[in-house]
Amino acid sequence: MPGGRKPEGELALTNAERQARYRVRHLAEHLPAIERQPRPPRQSRGKRWDNALAVMMTVQAECAAWFEVLPESLRDSATAEALREIIDLDLESIAAVRPPRGYGRD
Repeated sequence: MPGGRKPEGELALTNAERQARYRVRHLAEHLPAIERQPRPPRQSRGKRWDNALAVMMTVQAECAAWFEVLPESLRDSATAEALREIIDLDLESIAAVRPPRGYGRD
């Protein structure tokens, strides 16, 4: 009847020695723990609205600058038309609208 693995040394390992070997082997096999990035604090709807408007206004200004340096040969292209559409957007009227605060705090 088979009795398991043969001891590597003269004597069989004790339970503590076997457990220590297992721990070393087990720790070596596992990848290091992934550190989670802390979540940024949740912003209010109004703050996110203001941030989105600021980004849109920045992009609109970049598109206006791009349109200004566009060569004359490309003024009738699809790119120029898209840039004109973005430049012509009335972001000031959108900025005048404020989202509701909700839960009776309007």
